[in-house]
Amino acid sequence: MDITHAPTVGKTEEDTGTSKFGAFASAVTNTLDTLSPTFAPFAQRWDAEADRRNALRTPANLKALIKAQRENTAARSTAATAKVQRQAARKATANPLSAERRAARTADKGARRHRREARTELKAAKANYPATLRARALQVHAAHVVPASVATWALTSPWPATLSASVAALNAGALWLGRRSVVLRVDDGLSSEERQLISRLDPSWWVQHAPERGLEGTVTTPPDVTPGGIRCAIRLDGTWTVKGLADKADNIRNLLGARTSLRIRITSGTRGGWAMISLATRKATDGTSSVWTPDLIPSDPGLMSLGVDTETGEQVLVPFDERLLVSGASGTGKSWSTRPLMATAHLRGDLVLIDGKGEEANIWEKVCRVAIETDEIDAAIDETHAEMNRRKRDMKARGISVWDGRQITVVIDEGQVVLSQIAKDKERLQRLVELSSLGRSRGVVLWWATQYPVTDGRAPGVHNLIAPNLLTRFSLRVAGTTQAQVALDDCAHYAPHQIPQGKEWRGHGYLKGYGPRMIRTWTLDDAGVLALPPNVWNSGNGKGPEDPTPSRTLTLVKEEPSKAPADRETRIRLIQGAQQSGARTVDEIAESTGIPRASVGRILQALKAETA
Repeated sequence: MDITHAPTVGKTEEDTGTSKFGAFASAVTNTLDTLSPTFAPFAQRWDAEADRRNALRTPANLKALIKAQRENTAARSTAATAKVQRQAARKATANPLSAERRAARTADKGARRHRREARTELKAAKANYPATLRARALQVHAAHVVPASVATWALTSPWPATLSASVAALNAGALWLGRRSVVLRVDDGLSSEERQLISRLDPSWWVQHAPERGLEGTVTTPPDVTPGGIRCAIRLDGTWTVKGLADKADNIRNLLGARTSLRIRITSGTRGGWAMISLATRKATDGTSSVWTPDLIPSDPGLMSLGVDTETGEQVLVPFDERLLVSGASGTGKSWSTRPLMATAHLRGDLVLIDGKGEEANIWEKVCRVAIETDEIDAAIDETHAEMNRRKRDMKARGISVWDGRQITVVIDEGQVVLSQIAKDKERLQRLVELSSLGRSRGVVLWWATQYPVTDGRAPGVHNLIAPNLLTRFSLRVAGTTQAQVALDDCAHYAPHQIPQGKEWRGHGYLKGYGPRMIRTWTLDDAGVLALPPNVWNSGNGKGPEDPTPSRTLTLVKEEPSKAPADRETRIRLIQGAQQSGARTVDEIAESTGIPRASVGRILQALKAETA
């Protein structure tokens, strides 16, 4: 029978006792491991002083000490003799100016000066050849043990001797704990890099080598390996602060021998005088899928899922009805990171995508309302602004302060291109500003995405009157500190510009106010977007709060499959014919010809450029 699978009810009392003893021994070991770092500085100073004394105890210094002792003894004897002779001269004559007394006085002064010089030389010789630290400690303890014993006998009370013995035992115990090596039990799942970092975060190793990197006065505790990497608490002695330690991040990296690309984060500990260092040797999201599905939509209608915390593996939720700024340089996964949020807005309400570049709209134009060309962008801004004002009048008539119907989410991507198109149209720019400042309470929420999170210059990525209204801010990697300041505002110290480059870091960024913990966003590919049910909003099909249809139930406005020819020449002829028949706007031409609105806008724009 395999005893490893034997039932636990068959354990004997001896086995149970052994198990209890093992648990007790483990608890004692853990307690000692916790206390050892506290006394490590004391042991280090003790050993350093002991080594210094032993290094000075050379034969040459011993010879100099013996010579100084001999000269000091001779000087004391000479001084004593001169003193006696001076006293005898005083008794021999009462005249202080007599030759005998003057000679005795001069000899006494010279002997005393020589004695002082010999004493100084002896003191220096003793410093150059000191007693061992062990001998000195025994002398100090003897100095209080003997009087304490006498006091115990005289007072017939044991406390003086007990106190003296306790002091000696405390000194020995602190020295033993400080010298004790903390055994770090690591599992086989650690990488070689993690093993090296853990060994160097060991308190005994750290305290010994920290002064070499200007980190004297800091003491580590045994590190922990978490799903997000290695975490280690550091005690800050003396004048150290968390900010001062963070400024020494490069020194810490050099002390640990960590690779340059390894993210090192230093934050405040759980109490004053402590800091926490985090080494991102792994991510809690490793091995988990990042694909977004509708099942990830929270049950709370006021929240939506942004992604997963790479250190804890927990979902990160952000307000659904809050204005949003998403920043990220080209190639950081901005569009992929924004798609799941847009899909949530599409399934919960109405989505309007104003796409300055046009590529993203190619995927969404069959799913929701999109605007690519200048006239389409102008129309989308005007219609959503008009809807916002219509809702204001409706709210006033019904006596409510917050819109209680479907939310219209207006997404701007890319913000720099959209601003450049409407920069000279002050009225339309003002409508866009009002959407960002007034729309939220009326159920019209603006989300802004840009590669260039700057508010000044010739080509800003976000308007300086719009940026202050975008309170929820998420930033992927950006170009520099200036962009980081706009992207995360007062949380720019998260340093999104220092996020590593590479495919593995696409979709990774920081959320303002969440803390400097990186978040991996959800992703949604083209097929996932095309699988969403169509729901194209326009100013004529907005639902009021009186509509009995629940907010999560979709009223779909499907476009009939276009029967218009696909070749460009035929479409141009149809569009020109519609214009000759009196059609003027893009909507009128699209309705007359059956050609999709986006295609009509692109063809008109191309024709305008050709005739210019």
